[in-house]
Formats: sequence, C-alpha cells, structure tokens
Amino acid sequence: MNVDLLKRLCETPGVPGREERVRALIEKEVKGLFDSVETDAMGSLICRRKPRGKDNKANTAADAKVVMLLCHMDEIGFYVSHVDDDGFLWVNNAGGFDTRNLFSRRVLVCTDGGDIHAVMNPGGKPVHIASQDDRKKVPEISEFFIDTGMHKDEVKKKIQVGDYIVMDEPFREMGDKLVSKALDNRVACWLGIESIRQLDKAGKGHECEIVVAFTVQEEVGLRGAKTSSFAVRPDIGLGLDVTLACDTPGVPKQEAVTVQGKGFALHIKDGSFISDRELTKQVQALAEKKKIKFQRSILAAGGQDGAAAQQAASGAKAVGITVGTRYIHTVTEMCDKGDLGAARDVLAAYLEVAN
Repeated sequence: MNVDLLKRLCETPGVPGREERVRALIEKEVKGLFDSVETDAMGSLICRRKPRGKDNKANTAADAKVVMLLCHMDEIGFYVSHVDDDGFLWVNNAGGFDTRNLFSRRVLVCTDGGDIHAVMNPGGKPVHIASQDDRKKVPEISEFFIDTGMHKDEVKKKIQVGDYIVMDEPFREMGDKLVSKALDNRVACWLGIESIRQLDKAGKGHECEIVVAFTVQEEVGLRGAKTSSFAVRPDIGLGLDVTLACDTPGVPKQEAVTVQGKGFALHIKDGSFISDRELTKQVQALAEKKKIKFQRSILAAGGQDGAAAQQAASGAKAVGITVGTRYIHTVTEMCDKGDLGAARDVLAAYLEVAN
C-alpha cells in the first residue's frame, strides 16, 4: 500500500478555493495514467482515460459509457478575515468545525510569501482565573484568534485578509490505522490515483471511458463537482469519500454508520443523494465475487460529490464508495488500512468490467 502518497496528500495544505498545491501534487502523480489532464475554470483537475483493449492501448468507442470518479481535494480550514492592531488574526471558516475540537491547536498560515506556524485559541480567561460559568462555555468560531508569535508590524507585512489557514498536525501510522488531518478527503484523491494504477498494471483493459475528477470546494457545497459533472455528463458517477465510523465509546451501535475493519462502505444514502439500486447491486455482487470486504451504509445527514454527478445535465446513475473514518473533521481522523485497500480493489475491479 502506497502510504507515502497518502501522507503527502494529507500534509499538503488546501482549503476550499485554495486547492492549487494539492492539485500540483496530483498532477505529478498521474503522469502516464491518463490520455488527457486539464484544469477547469474552477480549479478541478479533470483526468480522462479512453477505453483500452487487452494490449492496454487507448482506442475510441463512440458508444463507450463514461464512468466518472469524483474525489474532492479540499480540506476544512479557515481564511484570515481580519488582522487587528495587536497583530492577532481573526478567521472565517471554510467548512464545518466543531469548536470543541479547536482549543489550543497548532495551525499553519499559508501566505504568498510562505507558510507561517502559529497557534489558535479562543479569547477569554485561562482555567486558573476562569469562573465555573466560563469553563462551561463552548465558544463560537468568531471567538477564536490566531497568534503567530511575531511582532504586530511583521504580521501586517506578511499576512493579509484572504490568506488561508489549515491545522498543523503530522500524519501517523498507528497499528492497522492511519491518522491525520485531511483524510477527508485526501483518502479519495489517493483512491482516484491508486485504483487507476492498479487497473493499469493489470493490463486487462476496460471498455468504458474513465474520468477521474479531483474536485474543488466540496466542503462548502459540492461546488467543483457540480461544474465538472455538468461538463463531463457521465453515465455513471462514483462518489469517493470518507464516511463516519462511530464505532467508538459513547455512540449507540445503530448510529455507528460503519465499523472499521469490515471493508469499504457501499454508500446507499445521505442528505444529498440516494444511490441507484441496480448499480449498487452490481458493485455489491462484484465485491462478493472478488471476496472484497464491504459493508452497506447510510448517513443521516451531509453529502458528497456523487450527488453532483447524479444530478448533472440529464442525470446519471450513482453510488458512493466510501471509507469509514473515525473522528471526522478533527486533526485525528483515523481510517483502517484494510478498508482503504478494499475501496481501491473494488474500484479497480469495477472499472475493468464497466460497460
């Protein structure tokens, strides 16, 4: 398993609207895998691979179905919204945060002149002098500020409104797990690359045209997926993403969504889409035939890029291929290596037979 690629993807900063560094990394990784690679007006990277025979040479088939894999590049983060007279930075969020997870965080302020290490905290009294009521309060995002440790004059020279901020935490392997910020959704970027590599190495060819779209701004409303899906107009859309794995203390089993170690998640429904029944059955049958571990999942709320493909132009059949992840939208997002490998394997297997 190419863990190094996932590490590099996760540790590369890229919030909604500022995915260019992630895109550059992916462009280098996909060289030789696709017949064309282009960046659309919004910044999504659209990679096309024509049908191939068993000799692995590209051919053109006018009636070939278009299968689109949607993998969003952005991670949740912040934009600098104000630099105050004392040199502290105030922020506007890009994506959904639970502020209980934002206390005392190391962050990276990304500017045109380079990245600046800093810390994030909410305004208010430290525990030593806080009242009981103060200690119970959960602050709003608007109450958090960034301290760079620099003199206020230096801050104003180096940082401006519109610079972006990501969490500053390392990628770690922990037993059978992988832990990092931004697994949501660099996991999908990894799958979009590694499944095609696996398909390419098999050398058996594929009858469908494959389009892998590394999309932008999913965390703020599937924006890049909507425009890229409209341009591609796929017959089949595969939404690649993480999903909840609440198989941890404090969550009832019926709300777990997925359980880690039980394989990839065949994503049936969320707040943005309902999967195509026949396509879902086809992927499930293929996983069973290939003995690839899987589980079926429904997410009560939220959404993913597969919904955009499903609803683009005259519509497409769609299903989600997801990886159950603990502690989503924190700096300790955790996925299981076996589940990740299962998602890669079923994608490569499906693309080989899709027609």
